Amino acid sequence: MPNQLTVTVNGAEVIVPSGATVAVAVVLAGQACRMSVTGEPRGPLCGMGICFECRVEIDGNRHVRSCQTVCAQGMDICTEK
Repeated sequence: MPNQLTVTVNGAEVIVPSGATVAVAVVLAGQACRMSVTGEPRGPLCGMGICFECRVEIDGNRHVRSCQTVCAQGMDICTEK
């Protein structure tokens, strides 16, 4: 098992430690997980999957909780939808 892997966040490659969550990848990319209906940036809040503030699209699957999803090599993460 490699110590690092590469994922894509909004089109940019990000190297994360093996075992890191998607929320970590989004933070390392300097991105917000999503925007609220009023345009405010949202990110991980509870870290337990309860608040749903960290929802992203992963490999075409929308509304995935980034704090509960472990990164996989080549994963495509989109926070802009």
